[in-house]
Amino acid sequence: MESAATTGQAPQADGIAEMFDASSDMSDAFNDGQVHLAYWYDEDDDASLVEASQELTRKVGDSLRLRKGQRVLDIGCGLGTPAIQLAAEYGVHVTGVNISTRQVAEAHSRARAAGLTDQVVFQVGDYTALDFPDGSFDAVVAMEALVYVRDLGHALRGLHRVLRPGGRLTLTEPTREGLGVVGAAEFAATFRAEWLLSVAEWLDPLREAGFELAEYLQCGPRVFGMGPKYGQAVEARREELAARFGTAAVDELRSTMEYYLAPGTDGRIGYAVITVRKPRT
Repeated sequence: MESAATTGQAPQADGIAEMFDASSDMSDAFNDGQVHLAYWYDEDDDASLVEASQELTRKVGDSLRLRKGQRVLDIGCGLGTPAIQLAAEYGVHVTGVNISTRQVAEAHSRARAAGLTDQVVFQVGDYTALDFPDGSFDAVVAMEALVYVRDLGHALRGLHRVLRPGGRLTLTEPTREGLGVVGAAEFAATFRAEWLLSVAEWLDPLREAGFELAEYLQCGPRVFGMGPKYGQAVEARREELAARFGTAAVDELRSTMEYYLAPGTDGRIGYAVITVRKPRT
């Protein structure tokens, strides 16, 4: 019997889709559809959670050097908010791929509401088995998505194939800094991820897939190290969220964030924005 390791499929794909389906309503209400982390410059940065999440998306767009009219693939596109932001701010055309049917439906609704259906499209699909022609895209965005595939090399080779020569891929992921291999694996398992890698451990499979490094930014203290900011965001919306989801759900949201982000406040986990390019020849 073929396994995820041999086919390159995301492990327990149905389970991952169900996990994101279950979180969609809260993500939508709590952070305006942002399902990735946020970027604050320091403790005195008074940006809201939504604004800080948009700043992280902007870091990705800038790292990719996006230009008007370019074709962008957003894998694991969530509720579509980053794709819509990139289309609006950079004038690019974005195709989002996600295994969650529910999230893709919401992403379509968001694109219609933003008046960007001519620039942004979404489809249900497995980003480890892309059927786009070779060289279809100028850039690929992978925000907190690649940790869910067991065969990382297979997934990266697929992204390399659909990029044009000279095209870029930017991924953002938490990275293990002070955590050992065993501790990192245990932590990753708490959110059904396959692994928690260091920057060096990301660069090796990227190079093996044919990419060359453009740059990387280790911004852990400004992303994963900002745990108190997330707690403050929950409390600022507590009454509103409790009215919709119940007090227990809000308490669980806060406790989950506190647990998840605690290793960032003491430097054991960082957060990297890594950009690589497909060689022109």
